[in-house]
Amino acid sequence: MISVVIPVRNGMPWLEGQLRALADQDCLDRWEVVVADNGSDDGSREFAEVWSTAHDRFRVVDASARAGAPAARNAGVRAAEGDLIAFCDADDVVHSGWISACAEALGHADVAAGTFDTWSLNGGPESPAIPAAYRQLGFLPAGLTANLAVRRSAFDDAGGFDEALLMGDDIELCWRLQLRGFRFASAPDAVVAKRERDGFTHVFRQTFSYGLCGPVLYRRYRSQGARRDLSGAGKTWAWLVCSVPLLLISNRRCEWARAAGVRLGRLVGSVRESVFFP
Repeated sequence: MISVVIPVRNGMPWLEGQLRALADQDCLDRWEVVVADNGSDDGSREFAEVWSTAHDRFRVVDASARAGAPAARNAGVRAAEGDLIAFCDADDVVHSGWISACAEALGHADVAAGTFDTWSLNGGPESPAIPAAYRQLGFLPAGLTANLAVRRSAFDDAGGFDEALLMGDDIELCWRLQLRGFRFASAPDAVVAKRERDGFTHVFRQTFSYGLCGPVLYRRYRSQGARRDLSGAGKTWAWLVCSVPLLLISNRRCEWARAAGVRLGRLVGSVRESVFFP
């Protein structure tokens, strides 16, 4: 059986689209969806509960004991019945066949990352799907929990997500699993339409949070091979300085905010972690 775990904290109005896409899945294996509510106050939990009464594969669990998506995912897994676990986010939309593709990928791996469609929900031109698996810090490949599947036995053996990490917990889990000898693979047929944030402030805040996790991962795993890209960091900082005029161009401001958010997050994280990871 494969269990889909969705952490939710204030997922409206997008939650319905994701639940509808999951309800439309055609999978020969037994499957279920566990919505792990992390203390929503926008009606997300109530909506999911009403949805579950009409769809018997869906359940809602209270995951509000500790704030944060990693804690919600762990709570969802504890409540799940499957020996295979797939993760996706409330504001994205899985493609047809996603659950089956996740299950198929775990037939020859312990953890698998799918691919992202970045155009469907963002108004852009259609383009090739982007692999969710990538290498960070010149180290092991990792995937994002917006499109990730893992064997329950491997997940339990590794102790689940690190709930102290509010960002980067997915990368850290993938690395931890591989260092324990578990197999990582890509799942090209498991496609999720990824929703991008818009607006300068939203983009900056999101990427700033992403940046904060870099120094944490570097400090934890530098002794095992994680590396800094100082040359790349220098080029990005130079680009940011030279591209300040982009702030005057409305359709380019988010591009600048995305790069600035990551780099400033890394600087703040470096101070917190007592490392230099620009």
